[in-house]
Amino acid sequence: MTHGDATQDSMNLDSVRAGLRMSNPPDPAQLEAEKQALAAVEHAPTAQRYGFYAKLSGPGFLQSAMTLGSGSAAASLFAGAAFGYSLLWVAPVGMLIGVVVLGAIAHQTLSTGMQPFEAMRKFAGAPLAWAWAIGALVASIIWHLPQYSLASACLSNLGELAGIEGLEPGWMGVIVLVWAVGISWMYGRTPGLVRAYERTLKYIVWGVVVCFAIVVWNTGVRDWGELAAGFFSFEIPGERNGIQGIEVVVAGLAAAVGINMVFLYPYSLLARGWGREHRQLARFDLMTGMLVPYALATSLMVIATANTVNLDPAFEATRLSPIQAATSMFPDSDFGRVVFLVGVLGMVLSTITLHMTTCGFVCSQLFGWQVGSMKYRLATWLPTPAVLAPIAFPNALVWLAVPTSIICGLFLPLAYVGFALLHRNRSYLGDDTPSGLKGKLWVGAIFLATALLVVALALYLINKFS
Repeated sequence: MTHGDATQDSMNLDSVRAGLRMSNPPDPAQLEAEKQALAAVEHAPTAQRYGFYAKLSGPGFLQSAMTLGSGSAAASLFAGAAFGYSLLWVAPVGMLIGVVVLGAIAHQTLSTGMQPFEAMRKFAGAPLAWAWAIGALVASIIWHLPQYSLASACLSNLGELAGIEGLEPGWMGVIVLVWAVGISWMYGRTPGLVRAYERTLKYIVWGVVVCFAIVVWNTGVRDWGELAAGFFSFEIPGERNGIQGIEVVVAGLAAAVGINMVFLYPYSLLARGWGREHRQLARFDLMTGMLVPYALATSLMVIATANTVNLDPAFEATRLSPIQAATSMFPDSDFGRVVFLVGVLGMVLSTITLHMTTCGFVCSQLFGWQVGSMKYRLATWLPTPAVLAPIAFPNALVWLAVPTSIICGLFLPLAYVGFALLHRNRSYLGDDTPSGLKGKLWVGAIFLATALLVVALALYLINKFS
């Protein structure tokens, strides 16, 4: 297939743009006006250009809403609780790896307009394409387990603070399930609901950052020099308080960018009608909508727990619960505990609905089901058995996210390799193939990101089974 064929394929995306529930695309006239406006500001002063980009951003925030879930929360909580400031580097590094890969995916998708699964199948090989899609499906199901564990624990703890006794996490999981299914089935039926949901996700993402900023403001910083060193130490500590440092590091790297995010992201770009003219906007969106809020939220959580739980003699390693963390941070303030628990709950609830969306959409790509059909909607239910997680793992409601994040991280390297191959495939990208030193550095960065993840996973497996 030539680049011209790939461009022609972009003419057949109406079903994707109309059906993908991640966005409501503008009508053709609005889209054309948007493209002209983007061309007009391309060489404008930086402040003016970025101000315009900020009004159009969106897919990056959707990725933040997905990745700021139980995996990120647990990795950050245990990093600060067990190792203080020394693992502050993990979340930003993990997300920088993700930005490199997702930036490449955005360039490919917006340059060609091709549906990414089909592009991977034709130009990188069917085995890699199917491994990517099935990995995204399986990861969404596995990662759903700790979402329900953490969400139900937060609801139970909030009920306790409100003076409501007997709210067992198992029953709270049922409430979360009803909410998630309702959102999953109702969302996307009208453009108004789509726009409202996307705005809500933005509010949730920044609300999480504000919640943990309040926590850090109240707890203070123990040692500014030690804190600064934690972002650049790249230390992998040994065992402390019954927790292996390598487990927290690998979980944090894997939770930053999941394979289900990698699958859904390019389709969320197509759903908005974005094209070649939006490539600079997409890079800005990844930085401001995904990297910045994620790094802020996770870093603030690590700092807050390092300032409090790390010094708490009652810290129970893998049995750490949200209420214990909240109590350590705010021993004399119920309001502070509520702020913390609401922040964690906001992270998890947004991720649950996006995991369900991923399952439905992956199945629609694999089996040719129409997005929004009954088969599609039933596929969104695939991860819902996770509602039993609070009952099956009552003593590891937070820790469960660590091993599940590591398991899901095993799926990522193949997807990264596939997109690295696509990035140098001239039959696919044509004149948009990155060339020269810039192109080599970009592909090298993707392979370096893949190698870092593989090495981290290998170190974990060696430590686990040696």
